[in-house]
Amino acid sequence: MDQKLRVGILGATGMVGQRFISLLEDHPWFEVVTVAASPRSAGKTYEEAVGDRWKMDTPMPEAVKKLVVLNVNDVEHVASTVDFVFSAVDMSKEEIKAIEEEYAKTETPVVSNNSAHRWTPDVPMVVPEINAAHFDVIPDQKKRLGTTRGFIAVKPNCSIQSYAPCLAAWKEFGPKELVVTTYQAISGAGKTFKDWPEMVGNIIPFIGGEEEKSEQEPLRVLGKVENGQIVKAQLPKITCQCVRVPVLNGHTAAVFINFEKKPTKEQLIEKLVNFKGFPQEAELPSAPKQFIQYLEEDNRPQVTLDVDYENGMGVSIGRLREDTMYDYKFIGLSHNTVRGAAGGAVLCAEALTAKGYIAKK
Repeated sequence: MDQKLRVGILGATGMVGQRFISLLEDHPWFEVVTVAASPRSAGKTYEEAVGDRWKMDTPMPEAVKKLVVLNVNDVEHVASTVDFVFSAVDMSKEEIKAIEEEYAKTETPVVSNNSAHRWTPDVPMVVPEINAAHFDVIPDQKKRLGTTRGFIAVKPNCSIQSYAPCLAAWKEFGPKELVVTTYQAISGAGKTFKDWPEMVGNIIPFIGGEEEKSEQEPLRVLGKVENGQIVKAQLPKITCQCVRVPVLNGHTAAVFINFEKKPTKEQLIEKLVNFKGFPQEAELPSAPKQFIQYLEEDNRPQVTLDVDYENGMGVSIGRLREDTMYDYKFIGLSHNTVRGAAGGAVLCAEALTAKGYIAKK
């Protein structure tokens, strides 16, 4: 790419906004030129606005420290400085819906980490390896919004990344029923152990809204475009429990699965390790070389050993074995703030750029 695309981050001071900042440091296609946040942060430098709340393992990139934070509600001004934006704003669902559409209507593409538009019928919700074809709905969305280049695309919930890719890899065997329990890291709530000490040595068996997302969002990812809308798949039927566990990064899933056609264990593993999609074919900058790894050891995947597989953009599967009540059971692991949040959105933006949906203004 001759010239990097100018990127703005909405909600730049929060945990996911910080993850965007760290992932986009030295990105070959994108350059963060604008950071926007709530009115209370506006007017301060990014370094001042974040203060002692920087939650990443790596230092704050020098390039953003002195950027002056803009008011995220000053839509026209923020939009005038960028080619597209990543959205990680912390507002109510209705406020997020409204502000993301407002940005899109300034002819600024919005790639969102938020859940507000995940069920808007003409907004693609994409895991690029699985359903990049859903971007085909964007022209219909533009007609509705009255835009020529502005649109919204979203990535799905972090909790589904550790098992939904398996469903795509195993599509030909007809996955029909899943029982899933997710063990979700505290960074999924935007927290560290420092600001959530009661999570140390603790488990909380409730995460608001997560179980419905974990049951329904895979069906939308596995659905198809019909008449300018995404129509969700009817199968597999999924039931899920979501548990918060004392882990900083990494969502683990324990899954029981039934198939319409019963494959062998060897067939299932072969499909996992050879599964690839548009990001691998197009060699996108953030794409894992191998999307899914299968680990043979009985005690893998483990958060401490495997969460950073492929720089946190890959998925680790292990303990695949026959079950006494279901066909098979397995364990999945994905990095919830990289693949599951900001990294997944960056990969979406790369796919949208490669497909011509995002370009210089």
